[in-house]
Amino acid sequence: MTERLPRSGPGIVLVLGLLLIAATLASLSLGRYPIPVTALLYRLLGRPFDSARMEAVLMNVRLPRVIMACLVGSALATAGASYQGVFQNPLAAPDILGASSGAATGATLAILLRLPGYLITVFAFCASLITIAIVMLVGERARGKKVIGLVLAGLMVSSIHSAAGSFMKLVADPNNVLPEIVYWLMGSLAKIRPGDVSFVLLPMALGLVPLLVFRWRINLLTLGEEEAQSMGVNVRGMRALVIVCGTLVTAAAVSVSGVIGWAGLIIPHLSRRLVGNNYQVLMPVSMLTGALFLLLIDNISRNLFATEIPLGILTSLVGAPFFLWLLTRRGEIW
Repeated sequence: MTERLPRSGPGIVLVLGLLLIAATLASLSLGRYPIPVTALLYRLLGRPFDSARMEAVLMNVRLPRVIMACLVGSALATAGASYQGVFQNPLAAPDILGASSGAATGATLAILLRLPGYLITVFAFCASLITIAIVMLVGERARGKKVIGLVLAGLMVSSIHSAAGSFMKLVADPNNVLPEIVYWLMGSLAKIRPGDVSFVLLPMALGLVPLLVFRWRINLLTLGEEEAQSMGVNVRGMRALVIVCGTLVTAAAVSVSGVIGWAGLIIPHLSRRLVGNNYQVLMPVSMLTGALFLLLIDNISRNLFATEIPLGILTSLVGAPFFLWLLTRRGEIW
């Protein structure tokens, strides 16, 4: 990987944190039913709103959605940065092992069976975890380099999920069920409620905390297996830990938001441009940048037009040109 010039990591973290706070306040204020920023600040100080409707909009609709945008953005960016380090691949993303495709199959099946919303989330989460378990089992049995075996297993299992999803869309009711499946697959936070936030908090915490605690070991993994082993790192165990934690946060994120591409790929690269390749700083910067990115994308999604734009469309429109820009910059992207 190309070395970057040292930068003030704590300073950048502080700036990103302040930007995220400002973006959060703006997001809570903006919407079909605007809430004045002054009223929000008074509410934070304990003064109730004058309108019960304003309180309901904030607590039941807007606050859960803003929190979820931050959580999903942080989760995808952190998982992407972790995978890029472990697999030593600049194209590694949270869905490289099939977590997103597994979640898509689970959600599609639940929608096809006309199950309630919370079971769609549960089906997507469980299918994602089962997919990664299968990929890891196949990858361990593959001959040759384990990293390549895992990636190839992820590609093959994703292909199977793609076929299964296509079949379910083929047999789905084109008037009622198929549009719901397609909309879910494009990614959205429109149906987020307080219970969804509670559902993802535990798996995201179980995944993000170890990734942050052991991020210095991911630094060693980026040097290669032999170098990491010579420094006392259990490469196999550490790789498994990163994959399991990355899978947990990815599965939790995708299960509530649908498939949102590019966030887990471009945000780590943007963060590297800011602070370099040191995972001690790169991980928290990726978390904050991911949260800020998806929060801004969600604001565009729900405020630009009368009809919400799916998040997957917007992240692709932003992500692909940004990655092309990175490719044309001086120096390597990795």
